[in-house]
Amino acid sequence: QVQLVESGGGLVQPGGSLRLSCAASGTFFSIHTMGWYRQAPGKQRDVVARITIGRSTYYADSVKGRFTISRDNAKNTCDLQMNSLQPEDTAVYFCLADAAVVAGGAFSDYWGQGTQVTVSS
Repeated sequence: QVQLVESGGGLVQPGGSLRLSCAASGTFFSIHTMGWYRQAPGKQRDVVARITIGRSTYYADSVKGRFTISRDNAKNTCDLQMNSLQPEDTAVYFCLADAAVVAGGAFSDYWGQGTQVTVSS
């Protein structure tokens, strides 16, 4: 019911910047929270940043001051601006949407396919 497509990953040198974008499409009533998670090889998937429909934000300690999450509720998009990237930021980044398909229905998590971010000189 909800499809998420990420874009904007790639290879960047330490200290560089990237902007990830996530677009939600399909048939749904509302998206409450959108977020970005990342998974490095051999590690679990961890939250990077989340933003609610009211634009309340949460950031992992490791990215505070460097990453900024934003969303456009009208377009159902969510962006992650990543500055001062470091090699430890290398991971596959996944977009998440907590969405209800119908009014009054339960909210469920939907995931994108992921986009690779590699920080290396």
